[in-house]
Amino acid sequence: MQINVYGRTYGGLSAFIAFVALNLMYIVTCIPLVTIPAATSALYEVTIRYSDDESGRPVADYFPALVRNFPRATLLGLSLLIPFVLLAFSTAFWAASPEPLAIGAVIVSAAGALYFFAAFLHAMALTAKFRNSFRQTLKNALLLPAAEPVRTFGILIIPATVFAITVLFPVFWVIVVTIAFSVGAYATAFLFRSVYARYDAAVVDEDITGAERE
Repeated sequence: MQINVYGRTYGGLSAFIAFVALNLMYIVTCIPLVTIPAATSALYEVTIRYSDDESGRPVADYFPALVRNFPRATLLGLSLLIPFVLLAFSTAFWAASPEPLAIGAVIVSAAGALYFFAAFLHAMALTAKFRNSFRQTLKNALLLPAAEPVRTFGILIIPATVFAITVLFPVFWVIVVTIAFSVGAYATAFLFRSVYARYDAAVVDEDITGAERE
């Protein structure tokens, strides 16, 4: 048996360069802001595919996925991010209020904002993975955070950790610009695949509520 060290080194370096390029492509395509949902869906599509035995070409497949997912992802993003922004604003408003009952409002609005953000991430992954209607994708995205709380927590903790570290250590922006989004999406892809593996594919395509759970 002969181990090709150079082959492994080249493969690892190629993958690293591809993820840096993918990260930069994602950041650039998010700059118009309105493209954030479609860009996120495209990022999930190529990383979910790559997480399955490294199939697909993350860099080459990114822009076709962006164009393909744009209409549905944008509508879903608006439907879920607008409530998220309103609830996040409500959280900040009540947090600054001297009213004694404000803490309850903070908890409720923060929990609501977190839930809608989780539903947004699920919606982008569902758009990437399945070709359902807008209505069905939205319904499944709103149900999945409650149906899969543990995996949803894992999906949320990755961007939350990146955000927290960046705030605490500004030098971490170098990592954010180079690999944070692409590698974070790749790690999250395994969680999304784990979620979908728990449901029969035919059922997921129609209604997540009818799926049999473990």
